[in-house]
Amino acid sequence: MSLLLLDLLKEMDTSNPAVFVNAELLRLHVGRRVRAVIQVMRSDGGGSVIGKSTDEQQLVVKGHPPAPLSTFVEVIGIGDSNQSIRAEIWTNFGDVLDTACYNNVCQLANGDYKHLFI
Repeated sequence: MSLLLLDLLKEMDTSNPAVFVNAELLRLHVGRRVRAVIQVMRSDGGGSVIGKSTDEQQLVVKGHPPAPLSTFVEVIGIGDSNQSIRAEIWTNFGDVLDTACYNNVCQLANGDYKHLFI
C-alpha cells in the first residue's frame, strides 16, 4: 500500500459515519448523521434547497449551500425530520447521475450489506 494511501486512511474519521439514505430511509435515521443525493429543484436563497431524492420523493436540505449548485448534490448532515436534512457538507455531483444505481446503494447500505458501509 502506498504511503499516500496510508496517510489518507489515518486521517479518515470513522468515529461518526454517515448512513446512505434516500427519502424513504431517512425516516429511520432522524437525529443521526446521514448522506443523501438530491436533484436540486429550487433554492429559496435563504439556506434551504428543495430537491428530489433518488427514490423520487421530495427532501428539504437546510444549511449553507455553495454557489453555484450542480443538478445533483450530495449532502452529509443530520436527519432533521422525515423529510429534511441539516447539511454540514455539500458536494456538487454534476449534471448527470444514475439515480437508480445510487438508490440501490442506499438499499444495500441499509440491508444485508450494512456492515460494509458503516
